[in-house]
Amino acid sequence: MVLSTGNISKSFAGEKLIEGASILINEGEKAALVGINGSGKTTFLKIIAGELSPDEGIVTFAKNSSFAYLKQINDIDTNLSIEEELTTVIKPILDMEERFIKLQEEISKADEKGLEELYLEYDRLQHELELNNAYMAKSKLIGILKGLGFIEEEFSRKVSTLSGGQKTRVYLAKILLSEPDIILLDEPTNHLDLSSIEWLESYLNNYKKAVLIVSHDRYFLDKIVTKVIDIDNKKVETYNGNYTEFTKKKKELKETAMRAYLNREAEIKRQEEVIEKLKSFNREKSVKRAESRQKALDKIERIDKPIEEKSDMNLFFSQSIESGQDVLHIEGLSKSFGHRKLFENVNIDIKRGEHVAILGDNGTGKTTLLKILNNIIEPDSGYIHFGTNVCMAYYDQEHQVLNQDKTIFDEIHDEYPDMNNTEVRNVLASFLFTQDEVFKPISSLSGGERGRVSLAKIMLSTANLIVLDEPTNHLDMVSKEVLENAIREFKGTVIYVSHDRYFINQTATRILNLKDNKFYNYIGNYDYYLEKKADVESSFIYAAQADNKPEADVNAESETKLNWKSAKEDRAKLKKRQNAIKRCEDKISVLEKELSDIEEEFLKEENQSDAVKLHALQIKKEEIEPELEELYNLWEELSSES
Repeated sequence: MVLSTGNISKSFAGEKLIEGASILINEGEKAALVGINGSGKTTFLKIIAGELSPDEGIVTFAKNSSFAYLKQINDIDTNLSIEEELTTVIKPILDMEERFIKLQEEISKADEKGLEELYLEYDRLQHELELNNAYMAKSKLIGILKGLGFIEEEFSRKVSTLSGGQKTRVYLAKILLSEPDIILLDEPTNHLDLSSIEWLESYLNNYKKAVLIVSHDRYFLDKIVTKVIDIDNKKVETYNGNYTEFTKKKKELKETAMRAYLNREAEIKRQEEVIEKLKSFNREKSVKRAESRQKALDKIERIDKPIEEKSDMNLFFSQSIESGQDVLHIEGLSKSFGHRKLFENVNIDIKRGEHVAILGDNGTGKTTLLKILNNIIEPDSGYIHFGTNVCMAYYDQEHQVLNQDKTIFDEIHDEYPDMNNTEVRNVLASFLFTQDEVFKPISSLSGGERGRVSLAKIMLSTANLIVLDEPTNHLDMVSKEVLENAIREFKGTVIYVSHDRYFINQTATRILNLKDNKFYNYIGNYDYYLEKKADVESSFIYAAQADNKPEADVNAESETKLNWKSAKEDRAKLKKRQNAIKRCEDKISVLEKELSDIEEEFLKEENQSDAVKLHALQIKKEEIEPELEELYNLWEELSSES
């Protein structure tokens, strides 16, 4: 055990946030702390870190253990450079190294009288340096900084000149370098690009000590954690497995609990009806039987109705008119800011129904491309052309499309004046804005609330091309799942920028990765992109060399020719297997129904003495059973194919 909490409770303004929370984190364990927005995750983490006192309960760390806590905002107030700030972590090791070198010099000059004492200190220091892997300390420092997205030119920048996100990355680097027995991380991926997140995943997976993470990044959690601690309606429950396994188990448990409650309530109601009926006979025996049943009923243990979570956001996208097959044509597009080139000579075609995710490191130009599509920014060269009947709606991650001076109600009503007050309220209620909440000014809303208002406007637009910039930022996990379902069901075209790999994996049919001023194209989701990334990038390099052209002149269309056929074959095989499974399941359902009907016929009283009928039923049953067994085997075989 490295960390445990016993019956932690915490209230704010008389409202209980956490009640009776007991958790256990073992040495080397990786755990996630999850729950909807406002459930108390950060509060619980602060209590564990000692920054908040609980109303009740205790927090216990293992004896002589160390911990470090990464907050969402970490303002490091120092005039040291980035490298100097991290060097403070390994200063004791560097001091030991310096003393070790001096000892070697002293030993070479010492007489026999002082040698023994010097050798003892030499051996001790050598052992300490080996234990602390001192010879790798400096290179590890540099590796962590680069892994978290800093380039060497930035190492000398003063920490005080950095942005809030950069300071948090520096603080995270210090934590990783110090290697505490348990790391407490609150949204560690918020200020990292995809490359840095992938690096952090690898680092934490190889970290030998314990980690407790609060994060909305479900893909990140799936890759790292083996335990999930869930805060739900003030209560804390622990589940073994990663995030995806946790969601399945929790759903099953909730369904089981609800079934048990409904069954118990149905049984109680039935017994009450029997008791009332017995009483109505108004005879001594029936009254006594009613009393006996009532006593038995009073002893039945009542089951509390499972608490239902706040209603999910109700989101769906629909198009008022279908666009043409060719939705967007981009040719020769280039954009730079000063001497910084974002992309050059980009050629992209997007077809109706494609769901395209745009990836790339921070600052590569992903959002810039979306703004060019929306005529917010002009390209340096090239042009874009929208196809027939294309109607576009745009979700801006900064929500600049929302009027800060309006209320939520007016923001919707002014955009769609044909809607009456009740219709506006109904739409807003489906996005979790009820009663007087609809009159809150846009300027007072949280990031998640603004996101929900923007999504409501896009839903009402009935556009057939939806362009989204970081749509999952500030959304809780339930809302993200609702958005994923809405995009998957949408028959129109979607183009979006996102760092949320789980979201990308669930919604993308195509990926454009912006790297080295050009777009690499992948026909598939995020897992497919990871699988093909190395092959596609090497294919680009090979094609550029073969054509004796600069690498930057090769665009996304080259890759399409290279892997479209393979992807098409993969999709065709998958479709064929899915159709075969469906046919098999349909046939099983028919035969199971026939078998069930036969078994019912066997039990009918009028058939018990009809030997001819029973014989015919038995023959039919014997015909169905082997066929059904064969179908079961076929279904298992098809379902297990990769």
